[in-house]
Amino acid sequence: MFTVAHDHAQPLSTVTLTDQDSGTQATICPERGGMATGLRVHGHPIFFLDPESFNDLSRNVRGGNPVLFPSPGKLTDDTWARDGMTGKMKQHGFARILPWRVSQTQAGPTASVTLALDSDQTTAALYPFEFQARYTYSLLSDGLRIEQTFTNTGNKTMPFGAGFHPYFQVPQAHKAATTITTAATEAFDNTTKTLIPFDGFDLASKEVDHHLIDHGSAQSALHRPDLGLTIHVKCSPEFTHWVVWTLQGRDFVCLEPWTCPGDALNNGDRLFRLEPGATRTIWTEITAQLQG
Repeated sequence: MFTVAHDHAQPLSTVTLTDQDSGTQATICPERGGMATGLRVHGHPIFFLDPESFNDLSRNVRGGNPVLFPSPGKLTDDTWARDGMTGKMKQHGFARILPWRVSQTQAGPTASVTLALDSDQTTAALYPFEFQARYTYSLLSDGLRIEQTFTNTGNKTMPFGAGFHPYFQVPQAHKAATTITTAATEAFDNTTKTLIPFDGFDLASKEVDHHLIDHGSAQSALHRPDLGLTIHVKCSPEFTHWVVWTLQGRDFVCLEPWTCPGDALNNGDRLFRLEPGATRTIWTEITAQLQG
């Protein structure tokens, strides 16, 4: 049986989706950038969450699954210019720092919640386009599906990109044995700002920040042999840019699917262009299976 539970604690209310048969559970926090803060599958927490950054509303959350929109990655000098318009925007866009509202919930064949973010004066100061963003979080027996729908409600063609920044829980002691599935042979090392031949990750090193150049797929997987668990990240075909990030001493590995690389609002690389009145829907699934 699927259930939806609301916790109206202020300022950070949550919605919890539960599959009582499998024990799978996801927690969503609308006020904290519309993000999923927790996911539990097969009795294991899938997401890492740093409570200190989560509870400090002046900071970006380090943990959960932050929403990246309308610009995943970093813009040159935090500035963009396109089609005669310009703006300033911090890394990964504004959706992850704004409160979303609950638009709809459902408990039946599944448990789901739809969150809404609409353009307003705050977003227009950074990004002068009118839009509606609707993210529907639907619980699966072994994970979570997120359907992302964008509508251009203005009269100008809207350029944008989207993505997620999931922090998967991996204790430092088990990072060396953790692996990630990719066919990439090249990567941009964001720590040295150089293009490098890629032959695998050393996730136990001081910092990994690799943008995979030729990953060649809209899916990947993180394998945790310490738990006998594989975490799969599968997306619609638009998710062609993948980033892996971790820091030594922190119990997470980020495996991030983006629809475009950073700075796409400036260089146009794989940028969506949504005509007035048009809608675009993409999706992401995060699931976990026991190995063997």
